[in-house]
Amino acid sequence: MSYVIDRRLNGKNKSTVNRQRFLRRYRDHIKKAVEEAVSRRSITDMEHGEQISIPGRDIDEPVLHHGRGGRQTIVHPGNKEFTTGERIPRPQGGGGGRGSGKASNSGEGMDEFVFQITQEEFLDFMFEDLELPNLVKRHLTGSDTFKTVRAGISNEGNPSRINIIRTLRSAHARRIALSGSSRAKLRVAREELARLKCEEPDNFGDIQELEAEILKLRARIERVPFLDTFDLKYNLLVKQPNPSSKAVMFCLMDVSGSMTQATKDIAKRFFILLYLFLKRNYDKIEVVFIRHHTSAREVDEEEFFYSRETGGTIVSSALKLMQEIMAERYPVNEWNIYAAQASDGDNWNDDSPICRDILIKQIMPFVQYYTYVEITPREHQALWFEYEQVCDTFADTFAQQQIVSPGDIYPVFRELFQRRLVT
Repeated sequence: MSYVIDRRLNGKNKSTVNRQRFLRRYRDHIKKAVEEAVSRRSITDMEHGEQISIPGRDIDEPVLHHGRGGRQTIVHPGNKEFTTGERIPRPQGGGGGRGSGKASNSGEGMDEFVFQITQEEFLDFMFEDLELPNLVKRHLTGSDTFKTVRAGISNEGNPSRINIIRTLRSAHARRIALSGSSRAKLRVAREELARLKCEEPDNFGDIQELEAEILKLRARIERVPFLDTFDLKYNLLVKQPNPSSKAVMFCLMDVSGSMTQATKDIAKRFFILLYLFLKRNYDKIEVVFIRHHTSAREVDEEEFFYSRETGGTIVSSALKLMQEIMAERYPVNEWNIYAAQASDGDNWNDDSPICRDILIKQIMPFVQYYTYVEITPREHQALWFEYEQVCDTFADTFAQQQIVSPGDIYPVFRELFQRRLVT
């Protein structure tokens, strides 16, 4: 009797190859469903999978078969309604499978094909064709750092790293292995010699023969060296790569009193989308979170998304703090520097020109890409128009967009980080 054990990573009669082929074939349907899901999901529900529905007519397979051949004339009895060339209308009521529509005593159809995509597949489709612009310049020049870690024992190495205990243990084992049989014979010969001297002291011939054998065995045992080069054991040290991040993203969020709870929620959703995108697509990246009202403060991820602190509005405080952190921790000759700012556009009137000057003189010459998102259903305010001057000066590295409702978050995000063709 033989047993077949399925050791594939995906059990339950699923085929990874077939599933990936299916996802590629219906990519347009899945991508559209993912975009709709992103626009309606809550903040905490962004990483889950999604249920995808595909109309049954779109999954029909073409079939090749043999026809009857030849020219035939067929008479269908009882046909008083249709003539040659007329089109039969699609039956009404039914076929969608969604429960909409009224009951009917006619018509037939087919339910839509519904399947579930995983969290990984959902994020793959959500972030497809997105990238951080201008990442190549400094990323290629950066080199990984290494740290030395222990990696066991080696037979070769530097004499300064010799492991004395392991070496003596190996030498002792080797001596036992090479002289084991000689030691056993020596023990037997000594016992026999002691017996002869006790019982047959006049038997000089056998006694001399045993003594000669004992001397020969002892010489054989002593010829086994106490320490051999084969016994030497060394502590093995290897260099483990310690990737050094060469890209940093600054996230600047306005939490002033003018930001309503709905506006803050949209800003958080935008930054959560950005955070998921960075962590999923880039292993070597750091994220700096800055919240501001009248004053700015660097915070951690938890406080950035969930703190309820509020106050007045001075946007330049966040830009000044960003510039200080750049100068202190992120040398521009080693780092790709990115920034994303979200605000409702409301700012102290005298502060907006200051923001423009800080961006033009102290930040934009050193960053790879800067995005500004204004979350407001109203007309643009002074900060937007000041930032337009920045955009005119740095057209390739500065972008600004407006978000009115949660449904605009994903389209705006894709517009800001869409992969651009290199010319």
